[in-house]
Amino acid sequence: MDHNHIPPTVRRTYGTDDLSTAPSFAGGFINFGDWQGIDLTAPTAEDRVRSQEQLYRRVLRAFEEPRERKRLAEVGCGRGLGAALALREFRFASVTGVDIHPDQIERARTVNALALATYPDRLAYTLGSADELPFPDASLDGLYSVEAAQHFRELTSFARESARVLRPGGRLVVTTFFAAPGPEIAERLKILLASFADGLDVPHTLDDFTTDLATSGFTSVSVTPIGPDVWPGLDRYLTDTVPTGHWTRNFLPAWRDGLLDYHLLTATR
Repeated sequence: MDHNHIPPTVRRTYGTDDLSTAPSFAGGFINFGDWQGIDLTAPTAEDRVRSQEQLYRRVLRAFEEPRERKRLAEVGCGRGLGAALALREFRFASVTGVDIHPDQIERARTVNALALATYPDRLAYTLGSADELPFPDASLDGLYSVEAAQHFRELTSFARESARVLRPGGRLVVTTFFAAPGPEIAERLKILLASFADGLDVPHTLDDFTTDLATSGFTSVSVTPIGPDVWPGLDRYLTDTVPTGHWTRNFLPAWRDGLLDYHLLTATR
């Protein structure tokens, strides 16, 4: 894949900067976490890892039994820990992690070398993008993405490509944060959050994405807001890990003010 296809901020953030090393994250995962059941009195790095694993489990539980027969792919797999967890804990037939950034694919293969050696025919990591998935038509039973879609430049092609690679009856599961509708929302998010200001995150709206899915042939689109399980826990952890006044602390007020929210979405091909 042409490296120039990668947006500059994405190239830098997941290349030389290696976002997984930022204080906001821990253990190699790169998501805001599902903090259900975690004591927020004084959350530790181990709690942070647990929150990120729990977000993956929440997504993966959306795939119905029998999971052992399902061939899955993760779009925006990063360092690949979630794909390895999916195979290890949920016993899918196969899981392929896809990422647009070659540095992330290299890291995924290194970090998960033991898992790759243990499951050589069931776990893989490969280059690909949301608008150009590296799979034949109707070749997958499931497709999922964990906190990556906010980086995609547009979601129409992602919906279309998801429909193409999923077999009839296959399931798409996406979790990430979406912007509220309204012409002023994007500008307010740029003021509050550096990731929107520099173009790393794109203020996609949930309604636009569900429309794209319906247009692409998906049915039974279901959306669950999970902000209460994400934002307060994340902010409590950031209290002890980033400087006072750091821009990441603005995610919580942005949610409280209705500018964005975190959602879990499922759809059937």
